[in-house]
Amino acid sequence: MTEIKLTLLIGQYAQNYYLKNAAKSTLTETVKSYNDYLPDYIPLPHPSPRNNIWQKKNTWFKESLIKVLQERVGALLNDDKYSL
Repeated sequence: MTEIKLTLLIGQYAQNYYLKNAAKSTLTETVKSYNDYLPDYIPLPHPSPRNNIWQKKNTWFKESLIKVLQERVGALLNDDKYSL
């Protein structure tokens, strides 16, 4: 896989593995600093029902990061190479 344009780092274990020392001390800090890892990575919390509380406490997640994720994926899908 030589043409990877975006990697979603889902959960703290993936974030720590791929970001190494660039990961922040908590998942929330790492996800909130998503701009630091663009355009190659987007760190995300694990999509678990247990994270509903986290999402309610961190309204910025849906307000900003999800929009960035949608735009980034949309741009990749609109590229002729990546059209479905």
